[in-house]
Amino acid sequence: MATATTAPPVLHMSLVAGGDLVDRQGAKLGRVDDLIVRLGDEYPPVTGVLATVAGRQVFVPADEVESVEHGRVTMREARLDLQPFSRRPSEVLLKKDVVDRQLINVDGARLVRANEIELARLEGWYRVVGVDIGFRGLVRRLVPRALAGSVDAGAFLDWASVEPFTGHVPTVRLRIPHPKLARLHPAQLADLVEAASHREGEEILGAVGRDPELEADVFEELEAGHQLEFIEDRSDAEVAAVLARMEPDDAADLVSELPEERRDEVVRLLPLVQRRRVRALLGFDPSTAGGLMSPEYVCVYSQAKPSEAIERVRTTEASVEALAWVYVMNTHRKLVGAIALVDLLRAAGDATIGEIADPPRSVRTDAEIEEVARTMADYDLTVVPVVDESEQLIGVVTVDDVLELVLPRGWRRQFGLFGED
Repeated sequence: MATATTAPPVLHMSLVAGGDLVDRQGAKLGRVDDLIVRLGDEYPPVTGVLATVAGRQVFVPADEVESVEHGRVTMREARLDLQPFSRRPSEVLLKKDVVDRQLINVDGARLVRANEIELARLEGWYRVVGVDIGFRGLVRRLVPRALAGSVDAGAFLDWASVEPFTGHVPTVRLRIPHPKLARLHPAQLADLVEAASHREGEEILGAVGRDPELEADVFEELEAGHQLEFIEDRSDAEVAAVLARMEPDDAADLVSELPEERRDEVVRLLPLVQRRRVRALLGFDPSTAGGLMSPEYVCVYSQAKPSEAIERVRTTEASVEALAWVYVMNTHRKLVGAIALVDLLRAAGDATIGEIADPPRSVRTDAEIEEVARTMADYDLTVVPVVDESEQLIGVVTVDDVLELVLPRGWRRQFGLFGED
């Protein structure tokens, strides 16, 4: 019969640091200053103790530690190496580097502050198991040590769901790429960058920078001011590399935010197709349909069969949002129809697209954002085609681009993405 397992007792970092370093007989050797862990494992193990002995700060490796308790760390032997402590790669001091600093709560996609670090003995050794972001963890550190033990443990975040900022640690950086951050949507990563300090934002962008497509997606989601903040110190070639992977309309918006003396060179460094698209979009007012539109869409001749249109959708590299509708033109390339992708999939195979498409609901390039939004609302559209004076389709505006302009600045945080726990 299986026996119930009990959770190991939780140790509070604030009640370990400041305790005594003792030998097996209980004789005091020094004072515990901090615990050292090496990042990498889901629950990082304690690799050593930083202690002060006879006025000198020394490193006690984990192999020489018998036990860790509130108020004391017991050594196996009384021998100590009195060489000065120096960090090894990936080592973090829990009290100095993590406590009272911001962390990324990956599961909640928000920034939190570590008021306490929780440890437990797992698989034969002491590991970091959680972080207390609540009031109790803070109180335990602030009250006199004699009373701190009476402060009960509160609910804490599982360490497997958090990621510490380590840019301030000389031997550690947020690992690149990082599987925890990879779980987040680009919009969530952008929210974190905007909510963090500049250094922390740089650290997050650095963590995703090895995936150029993800980095470009995050930049698309950043507000204009933050885009410029994190791009202005990069070289023209580095800026162009990011812009090359962004949607053309987003890339054009970012180019327009660059100092005027940098724009031409950055655009010149773009790949040919992206360069042409960005230059075309820069000719429009960014607050109009022409400035908002993306030149990526699917448009077929009215004589095309549904199967041919579906094949175009299958092979195009246009964004998913832009593919919600397929557009129809006549032999003069004039926009004459539009059909929702779901209706296209349901269409009879012997019909032509021109026969089954609905009349298009389009806007001109100079249409203001209010007109674009009204057209979307009136006709229940997620995509609006943009036409020129000859009624030829030249781009599409998707609902996400409209919402970015219509909703108030900072709307994500207004709706609780970074509320207090």
